[in-house]
Amino acid sequence: MALESRVTQEEIRKVTEKPIDREKTCPLLLRVFTTNTGRHHRVDEFARGQVPSSELQIYTWMDASLKELTSLVKEVYPESRKKGTHFGFAIVYPDPQRNGYRVKDIGNTVSGRKGENDSMTLQSQRFQIGDYLDIAITPPNRAPPQNPRMGMGRPF
Repeated sequence: MALESRVTQEEIRKVTEKPIDREKTCPLLLRVFTTNTGRHHRVDEFARGQVPSSELQIYTWMDASLKELTSLVKEVYPESRKKGTHFGFAIVYPDPQRNGYRVKDIGNTVSGRKGENDSMTLQSQRFQIGDYLDIAITPPNRAPPQNPRMGMGRPF
C-alpha cells in the first residue's frame, strides 16, 4: 500500500521560517527595480554589472511580506496607489553557470484588494541577501499581461 504525505508545501515553508525579531536583527538593503509597463525588466538589463535605472533601496527584513513591500513602493510612486493596481514580484538572482542572472516570479498583489500572495515573505521564497527584487506595476486600467516574466526561474 502506497502512502502519501498530506503536508502541503506551504506548511513546510511555515515550519522552516524562523521568526525574526526586528528589534534585535539588523535590516538588509533590498535593491528593488520597478517598471510601470506591467512587464519585468529583461534579464539582460542586469548583465555585466549593469542594473536598470529605476532602482529603489529599501531597508527591510527577510520576513517582509509582499503586501508590506507593496505599501513601501506605493509611498514612493503615488500613481500606484489607485485601487486595482497590480504588482508582480520577481526575484533576480545570479546564475553562476551562465555568468548572468535568472528571474523567478514569486507572486502578485493588488492595491486595495486582499490576495493569496499578500502574506508571502522574502524568506519563504528563498530570497538571498544580494538578490534583487523586480516589481512589474500595472495600472488598474490595463489588464496584467499573461506572462510578464522574462527569463528562467530558480529551480527549487
